Amino acid sequence: MNIGNYTRQLSEKIQYYRYAKNTEDSYVAQIEKFLKHFGPVATKPSEISEKQIIEYLRNIPNTASHRAALCAIKFFYKEVGHQPKKLDRVEYPRKQNKLPVVYSQEEIQRLFDACENLKHKVILSIFYSTGMRISELLNLKWEDIDRSRKIITIVQGKGAKDRQVMLSPDLIPLLEKYWKEYKSVEYVLNGQFELKYSETSVSSVLKQLARKAGIKKRIYPHLLRHCAFTHMVEAGTDINLVQRLAGHKSVKTTGIYLHISHNRISSIQSPLAAIRL
Repeated sequence: MNIGNYTRQLSEKIQYYRYAKNTEDSYVAQIEKFLKHFGPVATKPSEISEKQIIEYLRNIPNTASHRAALCAIKFFYKEVGHQPKKLDRVEYPRKQNKLPVVYSQEEIQRLFDACENLKHKVILSIFYSTGMRISELLNLKWEDIDRSRKIITIVQGKGAKDRQVMLSPDLIPLLEKYWKEYKSVEYVLNGQFELKYSETSVSSVLKQLARKAGIKKRIYPHLLRHCAFTHMVEAGTDINLVQRLAGHKSVKTTGIYLHISHNRISSIQSPLAAIRL
């Protein structure tokens, strides 16, 4: 099976539809893994049966990974495999409704207190002040920052849509100091050897800070997005404004921050209050 030819065709289709680069990378990786798995028993994708595909998906332990693989495989058969109805009867597994465990503001403060590197403080500050996604942070350019209007424009974020978030006045002097010291070119965050900083480097920075701050909870870039919006909700920011800042299509998606806001839960009066103990 000429896997390289199939993945090349897949990339061309995705680029034609102008999907995000992250989508292209994810789909290509999923299909490459899928075709390699069936390489010993099939000479072309059409020889792989629906039953075999279902069995392949069943052996993926993580629900999110299962959904991602099925999405890529369906797209592949529709656009490249010329069998658009092959998986019509195969449904996506139910999403697991797990609430993220967010950091408290006191724990966020401990991260900042542990941060001595200027570049790392900029990363932490942009994440926490705007709720950007990791890809949006890495793609942020100096020209996207409007100091006079105190607005940051996120260009072609998730869903290939532009949106705007606030530029905190407290962030401006930090960015000015950072630019004078690092003089990064085009992108706010330049890598050591590349024009853009890497996701791996950001993740490593956050883990180092959490370890230094003595925080045992898991930390990852998207968690800081959850922290930012949860704390905005706890501070009384209207959920519809949070939706716009987050770039969510539906306010239902933003509603997760209502569920994980401890202020809203801890303020509910228990019926036990009416009982003499």
